[in-house]
Amino acid sequence: MPLRRATFPVHRPMIVAICALILATSSGQPKAQEAAPDTAALKIATQALLDAVATGRTDIWDTYLDDRIIHVDENGVRRTKAELIAELAPLPTGLSGSLEIASFEARITNDIAVTFHEDQEQLDYHGQPLRSRFRSVDTWRRTDQGWRLIAAHVAAVQRDPPSVQLPPRVLCELNGIYRLTPEIVATLSCDSGKLRVERPGRPDIYFAAETRDIFFEVGKPRVRRIFQRNIQGRVTGFVDRREGEDIRWRRVGTK
Repeated sequence: MPLRRATFPVHRPMIVAICALILATSSGQPKAQEAAPDTAALKIATQALLDAVATGRTDIWDTYLDDRIIHVDENGVRRTKAELIAELAPLPTGLSGSLEIASFEARITNDIAVTFHEDQEQLDYHGQPLRSRFRSVDTWRRTDQGWRLIAAHVAAVQRDPPSVQLPPRVLCELNGIYRLTPEIVATLSCDSGKLRVERPGRPDIYFAAETRDIFFEVGKPRVRRIFQRNIQGRVTGFVDRREGEDIRWRRVGTK
């Protein structure tokens, strides 16, 4: 039995739309395939720069860095190409390590590429191991000589510090009512080895101890709560410290 011809009308605008969709779908695949070699080349260049850090290979950095590069490191320091190369040197005696790309992505548009990579650092510091991770967003420009780095921003992946278990008597010394403003008040109380913080209209949060008077909220390592004492050792308040700036809370009562 032969196939029957379709009996529903096919309008010209529909045909045009279907053709456009087919063209868009088919044209996307070659672009992705064309981008793959560039992504591989960018990853190779990035790993070469990372490898050159421990060895102090200034020639590698001189090759891949654009003369106009803007580089911001994990400490927020901005450097030019000349400044970067001037500071590059082999690791000193007693230190050895490596930087390896853990994940890598590239977004390429014509002659500009933006890459994101997370890197794992393994460092032996005079016999003690240090493990750090960094995330970087880099901008590259395609030149006749290959890809050249024109901008980079590095951020250290922060983690919670090790916590300590304070004796209940020491921890409960911090119990009390603390005031930021007449309207903003928090009640702190020792609870199962941590400090519970209660504020009206908000869910309770818990501080873990880093030292006797320094606390942090789990999952938020950028911030520290540092308790202050008078000359007699009595707690008078705490500061909420982030990026070196303090927000001060005053202890106004006991609990």
